[in-house]
Amino acid sequence: MQDLALTYAREHREHYLNDLSEYIAIPSISAMPEHAADVRRAGEWLRDHFIALGLQSWLIESPIGGNASVYAEWKHPQPDKPTVLIYGHYDVQPADPLDLWHSPPFTATVRDGYLYARGADDNKGQHMSHVKAIESYLKSSGSLPCNVKFIVEGEEEIGGSTLPLLIESHKELLACDVVMVSDGGLLALDQPSLEYGLRGLVYFEVEARAANRDMHSGIYGGNVQNPAMALAQILAQLKDNVGRILVDGFYDDVRVLAADERAELARVPLTEATILSETGALKTFGEPEFSVVERMGARPTLEINGLWSGYTGAGQKTVLPAIANAKISCRLVPNQDPAKIFAQVRDHMQRLAGPEITLRFQTFGEAAATLIDRNSPQLRAAARAAEATYGNRPVYTLSGGSIPVVNEFKRVLNQPVVLLGFGLNNDNIHAPNERYALACYEKGTEASIRFLAELVGEA
Repeated sequence: MQDLALTYAREHREHYLNDLSEYIAIPSISAMPEHAADVRRAGEWLRDHFIALGLQSWLIESPIGGNASVYAEWKHPQPDKPTVLIYGHYDVQPADPLDLWHSPPFTATVRDGYLYARGADDNKGQHMSHVKAIESYLKSSGSLPCNVKFIVEGEEEIGGSTLPLLIESHKELLACDVVMVSDGGLLALDQPSLEYGLRGLVYFEVEARAANRDMHSGIYGGNVQNPAMALAQILAQLKDNVGRILVDGFYDDVRVLAADERAELARVPLTEATILSETGALKTFGEPEFSVVERMGARPTLEINGLWSGYTGAGQKTVLPAIANAKISCRLVPNQDPAKIFAQVRDHMQRLAGPEITLRFQTFGEAAATLIDRNSPQLRAAARAAEATYGNRPVYTLSGGSIPVVNEFKRVLNQPVVLLGFGLNNDNIHAPNERYALACYEKGTEASIRFLAELVGEA
């Protein structure tokens, strides 16, 4: 059955590419209200596509008025076979700035072996690789090696507030033996990776205020605190000159890497030179006792994401601003409690603020880190499928990013999660000229075909 599916997929590459191009053409930008109809249309397109393939599919409306999720399942369940639930999201990031795109962002354009378009990698291309694996099985054999369900949401790019409620309220419908998430990347076209950890996240904004209005800097300067200066001084005391976080208690609960785990992470082909090449940075920066791979996924961070105050227009305006603001994020590792970390950072900043400054904090989101058992049978099945597809044993990595819904799947469904991405780290997701290698699309489909077979030992 697997060999027939692989042959069918290879013979229908052009057809599969055309389907993805049609899907990509729908500008399903969840962050922009003017695209609400397009978001809905993308969900309906995917639902209809599932139905045309022979699956049962329908839209599950948001319990809180958000965007619908697409659910699908194969019509012929096999009680003696495992069930895999495949997750994805059909909403995409805004395409701005448009003038930096080399081709229209919602017209799929092939150049030099890559498909360029918004959503090509994140995430339409990746979950369509799974969809096409199902199509390959059904068109070639009329059956699947195991039971398959899909849940594809429309709010991931705006925080995914609907999906946790949906999972909780539909846990019987979504019941499975393993959840497959493909929303990450390969390290190279021939080097797969299996993420076994995701960092958590705390995001907040701080406002520093010194007066009830902006003031003349000549009349009041030197007698009234400048909140921009005060906030800059506070922020400068959150880390030392090599990147260690100075907040009291910040590292108390950080999980310590075992020797064998550090050895496995050392296999990841990511070096300081790679970081410099990908970012254009002048030099790498961070805790010197840890490698760049360890700093990327096994160590927590505290970063300033935005900083503003006073007059920033053309020319000069000699103003003493009344307020200054900063947006701050902390990426967290397993065992760190997001609420505790926020409280520690807040309290530390309050202690650094003098009596002439008041600080106000607003949180925007919290998510705990995720840790996955590297030795689960499901992860081993994914490893075998990946090695057979890409020709190299996958490396196990700790992701620097966050996918909060993974924790919800683990908590509510109480089943293992497999994180096997099909894109490349330099695919420009969230940026102009996002792309997805044709080889990634094709190999992703083949890896999915093999994974379904490996789950039941039919490879």
